[in-house]
Amino acid sequence: MDELKTLYFDLAHAVREHDWLIEHSGGLPGMREIGYLESTLDHIQNDLYYPEFHEKLTQLVFAINKFHAFNDGNKRTSIALGAFFLELNGYDYCVKKFVLEMENISVWLAEGKISKELLGEIIVSLINDEDYPEPLKVLLLEAISS
Repeated sequence: MDELKTLYFDLAHAVREHDWLIEHSGGLPGMREIGYLESTLDHIQNDLYYPEFHEKLTQLVFAINKFHAFNDGNKRTSIALGAFFLELNGYDYCVKKFVLEMENISVWLAEGKISKELLGEIIVSLINDEDYPEPLKVLLLEAISS
């Protein structure tokens, strides 16, 4: 699917998605630093930095989770926007698995147990594999056990 033109969403959609999540699942509304979100959404469109779809998705999830553009709900928003980005680009088949797996992954990412590189490996596996390959399971176990 990487040969196809990647579709993106805008800042207004990202903010609406976050606001909906806060309204329906609780938390402090509002933005902390809208520039972090704007920068992330612009940056993932740069094919020199992120030539492959999975690299764009990894950066999107990582940046929203770690840079705290919102007052609250950054982990939830990173999952929701990642799932929307998958769906928007024809990866519907793995959206449910992505959302379920990312619930724990996003917490471990926020805690610093999972690196951006490991997140990228996880995302590639979520897109391509039925289950995590054994070497990835070992890396994930080592990361969360430390």
